[in-house]
This record gives sequence, structure tokens and C-alpha cells, in this order.
Amino acid sequence: MRSTGAGLSPESLALAPGTRIVVAMSGGVDSAVCAGLLAEAGFEVVGITLRLYDHGAAVAGKGSCCAGRDIEDARAVADRLGIPHYVLDMERRFREAVIDDFADSYAAGRTPIPCVRCNQSVKFTDLLAVARDLGASALATGHYARRVGGASGAALHAAADPSKDQSYFLFATRQDQLDFSRFPLGDLSKDETRAHAERLSLPVARKAESQDICFVPQGHYSDLVARLRPGAMMPGDIVHVDGRVLGRHEGVIHYTIGQRRGLRIAAGEALHVAAIDHAAHRVIVGPRDAVLATGARLEAANWLAGADVIPAWFACALKLGHNEDLLPGRVDRHADGDAEVTFDEPAFAVAPGQACVAYDGTRLIGGGWITRTASADGIATAA
Repeated sequence: MRSTGAGLSPESLALAPGTRIVVAMSGGVDSAVCAGLLAEAGFEVVGITLRLYDHGAAVAGKGSCCAGRDIEDARAVADRLGIPHYVLDMERRFREAVIDDFADSYAAGRTPIPCVRCNQSVKFTDLLAVARDLGASALATGHYARRVGGASGAALHAAADPSKDQSYFLFATRQDQLDFSRFPLGDLSKDETRAHAERLSLPVARKAESQDICFVPQGHYSDLVARLRPGAMMPGDIVHVDGRVLGRHEGVIHYTIGQRRGLRIAAGEALHVAAIDHAAHRVIVGPRDAVLATGARLEAANWLAGADVIPAWFACALKLGHNEDLLPGRVDRHADGDAEVTFDEPAFAVAPGQACVAYDGTRLIGGGWITRTASADGIATAA
């Protein structure tokens, strides 16, 4: 049976030889190698690129994906591999599910994660449905995460390379979606992925990696939010946690929890954004201790480990951001689908709108969206 340096084979992916697999091709090197390794392993690969947006500078920006040049790059990779390639126009769906949510979140004083929303809606709901309609047995993506099969369903684990792990962004994936998904890059490092791209002579082998939010490739998210939600630019007071008004701001969208730089106030002490009161257009600042959280409330929690088998409360390791270290703590699950998390030690800059994801070792148990935090000195942050 053929396999590759990545160890891909029908057996390793729990699929029959020659199985049809749809690959989400963004135009970047990761999804290109994903398609290449699967084709090399003998699967019937169909590449699909989603056209997600088309608005000016984002089309040609270095940090973009799924628009303009990236679609052409995906097509070139498909031609090199000799696989069929289709482009689906999902711009309206992406606008409603991801961009509007992004703008609404910032306008409400929250810090959103558009990559999770995109995975949750466009990729692992809409694209997955298309893959089923095409008679595919699986949807494969270039995410750095590992899917481990089991008798009661697949489990999601962190990638072998912790520096590239993207499992955090997949916490909202449902069990049936995970069962249908494959992540061929989960055991690779980025250098190994690049090496495969060179070996397969893929035209994107040396393409720069996307770092910014894909639909805001220049990083100026406030310009987009201001255009879509002008009310978020309403000025207001910058207030110390002790009640003193320290200055004025030009819109809450310019601030995130924990922020220290760019406050443009003179207070004689180092201050951080401790809370954002979007209703009153106030940015509340305080010393570092005011930004330490002892726990958080989560909504819309998703339990990949099986909500019917995991206990009502459990100890675990918690991840509060893609690039954050794991923190020991516990989760208390509620019957309404929400949850409370408690950190063993206070955590810095826990922001409403972000996700809190629970792990048992490398296995992702589940997670939810942070709506409120409790700080060590009693100051609550909510959005």
C-alpha cells in the first residue's frame, strides 16, 4: 500500500483505498500539501476553494486567503496535481456568519475570533455539506490538529508540533463533523510541510504564510468595523477603576482587555484596559491586578468528548487564546449548555468574546465563548 513521508495511507486515515476526499484549498501552502499528500496516497481528491470576500485591498493583500490571487494559486496547485478544482461563491454567507459577527463583537466591547466562526459555519457546516453531496467520504483541511478514531467516535487532539497547533480554533466542531473530517498535517511541523511542498513541486511552496485576519490583511480591523458599525466610533470617557475620569477615547473598538499601549492618558502608573462598557461608551482602566481573572462564564459550550459521558465538573487544562499557555483549572457544566470555569491561579487579560477551551493532555474536551469574567479584586468584566 502506498504511503508518504507523512505516513498517509488509507489505513492511517481510516478510509478505503481510492476513497473520494474533498480538500478545502485556500490557496496557501498548508492546504496545497494536504491535497498533494492525499493524492499521492491514492485517494480521489477534489479541491474546493471558497470565495469568501472581494473588497479592494484585501484581494491582493499578503495576509489574505480565499480571494483574488489565492483562488488562482489554489487552481494552479490543482492543475499541478491533476485533480479537479471548483470555486464556490460563499461571500454572502461569510459576510453574515463571520464579518458581521466580527463587527458586532467589537462594537459591543468583545474581542472576536473570526477563524472559529468561519470553521463553525462556512467550512465545517456548508463546505462539509457540499462534500457529502459530491459523494465524498471525508472533508480534509490543512489545519494543524490530529483526529484520532475511536469506538465511540473520533477525538480531536492538539497537533504534534505545539508551535503550530490549531486545535483551539476547532473547539466548536460537532462530533458528526469531526467524524467526517481529516487533518493530514497534524503530525507535521511547518518545515516538514514546506519540504513536502518542494518535493511535490507545488507552485505555492515558498508562498508567505498568512498572519493577519484574512479579510483584514493589513491589520486595520478598526477601519472595517467603523465602516460597518459607525456607532462603535462614538467617543467616551476613559475611567480608572476607582472612578476617576482620566481622559477621552474615540471609540471602544480601539481597545481590548489587557491593552496597555495606545491609551494616551497620563496617570503616573502603568495602566491596562480592565473592562469595556460599550453601552456607556466607557473604557475602564486599572493596574495589572485589576485585569487578573479568577474564572469566567462560558456560553454555547460544545463538548467533543461527549456531553453524555463527561462529568458535571472536571479538572483540566484551559486555553484562553490560540497563543496562550495551558492553565490548570476546572469546568462546571450547566444543564442550559453554559459553563463556569475556575482557574487555579488568576489569569491575565481574559477577554469576553474569546474562547476558553479545555484539554485532557493533548485531547480537546470542548469549550465555549467567554461572556463574563470574575477578577481577583471583585471587578467583573462582561460583554
